[in-house]
Amino acid sequence: LEKLEYRGYDSAGVALALDGGIRVVKSKGRLTQLRQKLAAQALAQSFCGIGHTRWATHGKPSEANAHPHTSCSGDIAVVHNGIIENFAELREELVGRGHVFKSETDTEVVAHLVEESYHRMLAEGTGDLRAAVAEAAARLVGAYGLAVMADAEPGTIIACRKDSPIVVGCGETGSYVASDIIAMIDATRDVVVLADGQMARLRPDGIEYYD
Repeated sequence: LEKLEYRGYDSAGVALALDGGIRVVKSKGRLTQLRQKLAAQALAQSFCGIGHTRWATHGKPSEANAHPHTSCSGDIAVVHNGIIENFAELREELVGRGHVFKSETDTEVVAHLVEESYHRMLAEGTGDLRAAVAEAAARLVGAYGLAVMADAEPGTIIACRKDSPIVVGCGETGSYVASDIIAMIDATRDVVVLADGQMARLRPDGIEYYD
């Protein structure tokens, strides 16, 4: 995240896969404040996580509006670059089905859409997190670069994009996703820039790509 500070930001956060579920730690302000919060919480080591630095677009700069965003149940976490143009109607639709929102952002609707699809697919035995993200992304109008993780699939991150850059890379120490190659340059030079409409499933031992 520090390698992306050149873009500017007003808040930052991470979601970490830990025993007992996904743990989200966020803070308004600089990354040093996030580091201090993480140090104070002394969490167990995690081997899978997503993080983000945010410029406020929908909603004021605040801890609640910082990424990552989670679903109602807290078992889905999402980070997002871009703008979801139809988020207001999606949010209204989700609230009508009983979803409770914790932020003012456009991004949070993605977490709730993925949650709905994922829980239905698990109940039916018809899909996985990748399929749920694909179904949710099909509802989105606008630009997005997404990274999504689920408590039920530890060690997996799903990435996809439309009009917002996503780069994935594989190295000796794992698999990586970022919005700019500079963020992962110390870990690997073996990178792929996703094309619009492409998805990737990242696991510790490699990456799978989907059209």
